Amino acid sequence: MHTTLAILGGRPAFPDPLHVGRPNVGERAALMRRFNEMLDRNWLTNDGPLVKEFEREVAAHAGVEYCVAMCNATVALEIAIRGAGLKGEVIVPSYTFVATAHALQWQEITPVFCDIDPETHNLDPNKVERMVTPRTTGIIGVHVWGRPCAVESLTEIARRRNLTLLFDAAHAFGCSHHGRSVGSFGLAEVFSFHATKFLNSFEGGAVVTNDGAFAAKLRLMRNFGFSGYDNVIYIGTNGKMTEASAAMGLTSLESLETFVAANRRNYEAYAAEIHDIPGLKLLPYDARERNNYQYIVLEVDARAYGLTRDEIVAVLHAENVLARRYFYPGCHRMEPYRSYHPHAGLLLPETEAVAARVLLLPTGTSMEVEAIHDIGRILRAARSEVSAVRRAIEVSTPVVVNGAS
Repeated sequence: MHTTLAILGGRPAFPDPLHVGRPNVGERAALMRRFNEMLDRNWLTNDGPLVKEFEREVAAHAGVEYCVAMCNATVALEIAIRGAGLKGEVIVPSYTFVATAHALQWQEITPVFCDIDPETHNLDPNKVERMVTPRTTGIIGVHVWGRPCAVESLTEIARRRNLTLLFDAAHAFGCSHHGRSVGSFGLAEVFSFHATKFLNSFEGGAVVTNDGAFAAKLRLMRNFGFSGYDNVIYIGTNGKMTEASAAMGLTSLESLETFVAANRRNYEAYAAEIHDIPGLKLLPYDARERNNYQYIVLEVDARAYGLTRDEIVAVLHAENVLARRYFYPGCHRMEPYRSYHPHAGLLLPETEAVAARVLLLPTGTSMEVEAIHDIGRILRAARSEVSAVRRAIEVSTPVVVNGAS
């Protein structure tokens, strides 16, 4: 690797961009076989055999009775929320993808943003309790980074306060909590199989549950409320997963262990590179649990490292390492929530602190270990040239005057 950082005039370390969420692709021959079978059947959507098989496999992996596959996780969450009868106010973290909040607001339910535990990045149950009001009907916990929420505490609060408990498990397929698969907690959990997830179906999502009546209701709702031919018995929408997406999902499932092994290899390589760099901390996974190692989460202590998180992002982007500030700046600082609750940040100090110090690094099956070694060298080099790096960033950043640059 060259010795001069790109931000200081050197050549970028990588000719092609390294992405945080580059798709994992399983066995192409198996995928093409499924596509050909699908085309031979001439059955492309409407609860086809591949969707049904995918639902059975996802339910088995999650250790639940029922899986209802959907076109994407956002629609799955919206249907789960509506099917559960949530209304009024629902407590959610602000430190999540904005779709979690939008799925509520879209249905005129107020997302009440609750602060997080700075160690886990998940909802702080003690603070959840304080956010409950007479208008509260539910809690949506998010298993951020695939590391499960404080499930027992949230379950106890929901039971005692007569609230519905759902989980956004978009990050957590293949993970466990106290040895029990994520997917089996609360009334239901929602998985994402978006292309950026470690297991993908191109686009897709699913609601998993052990409640048969709830699953039956969701099946009606994802298909316009149809119960048999020409028989609409409930209000619904079009949330169906296509056969093509199910084909990709099944193919991905067959390579699940390969994907996890690649992610774990990358995580361990990053851990070896970063452990001795002051000011940088890799978020750990619990070795006693099943993890998908989908995210390489770096926390930056700017005082100890010498550069801020955003300055590190600038250094890495110059090298074609497209590190990302995940969930920044928090849902409460995005519209329409910023306008609805302009002072929400006063109740979310840990959310704002975590959002300001976290960055994610590239991983996945397309990532080479040697590239991770190079990223480690870049991070060490940047720390050794803090003053020069900061001057370069200042020179390259446009000065904004009266709204114009």
